[in-house]
Amino acid sequence: MSNEQLETPIRMQAADGVTLGGFVWSHGSDCAGRAVIVISAATSVRCRYYSRFAKYLYLNGFDVIIYDYRGIGESRPKSLRGFQADWVDWGEKDLDAALRYAMREFPNQPIHVVAHSIGGFAIGLAPSNRQIKRIFMVGSQYAYWRDYGPTHRSRMYVKWHIVMPILTKLFGYFPAKRLGWMEDTPAGVARDWSRMKAQFEDTVRPDVFIGGKRESEWLRQRFLEVVAPILAVGLDDDPHGTPAAIDRLLRYFKSSPRHHWTLSPSDIGVGSIGHFAFFHDRFQASLWPLALAWLETGIVPSDWPGRLLKYSNSVEGR
Repeated sequence: MSNEQLETPIRMQAADGVTLGGFVWSHGSDCAGRAVIVISAATSVRCRYYSRFAKYLYLNGFDVIIYDYRGIGESRPKSLRGFQADWVDWGEKDLDAALRYAMREFPNQPIHVVAHSIGGFAIGLAPSNRQIKRIFMVGSQYAYWRDYGPTHRSRMYVKWHIVMPILTKLFGYFPAKRLGWMEDTPAGVARDWSRMKAQFEDTVRPDVFIGGKRESEWLRQRFLEVVAPILAVGLDDDPHGTPAAIDRLLRYFKSSPRHHWTLSPSDIGVGSIGHFAFFHDRFQASLWPLALAWLETGIVPSDWPGRLLKYSNSVEGR
């Protein structure tokens, strides 16, 4: 059976009125014991990239929602020049819209989130994040350049922190697609990425204040609302999601039990995996069962390839 026979296009509205597009795989009957999974994408990766993984989860008993952030794919306007969107919008408004859609269309069902790259950061920004029951992350972090893999760091710095902001200023958005890098990207997102510091609250919306405090400081507090257990998976050959980068993000989720699991390509007998390939269907038999086991049980199988780098089951001081 093809994805086209299983998936249904959906439209949802963010809190500020922006319409977002995506797809849902639904079993069509209310079942309080069945979880619905929201997949939150990497920066400027179309939600359709995750369709095969979504179908896999559906065929294993879940309802699944994928969606595009504003400015991307199914949620792209006619023109990106001058289109207003940043990373905060993607989490605070867009992921939140998907969570609210899940609550409305799948009432009484637990909500889990699968997050790729910046999708993990978006979780902390979503006002409805306390409704999430379980979180599975792959390569989730934000783009602080000192965390990049050492052998790739110089090239990545030039690409994302010099070339990207220059082209964004010239075009009014980042024309990534014509470079073959990713989807075209709103200027605000490119700006956040290119200037990200060690702590995101020192970077995003630096000139916006609420009650005498930077908006980003209020956003940092929102991460504390997440209480769902997190399994954050890192790949040894991922130059974005390095151990330092993943831990930098996990430190914000102080109210959640956090597990940082790392895998090497050699653990499953392949030469490379990198930042994106986890969701490619060639890993359906070797990697996807790890996500499935966590989403079903909240437990990492004892015989699973890889190793636990860090584990925190205590709630840290706020």
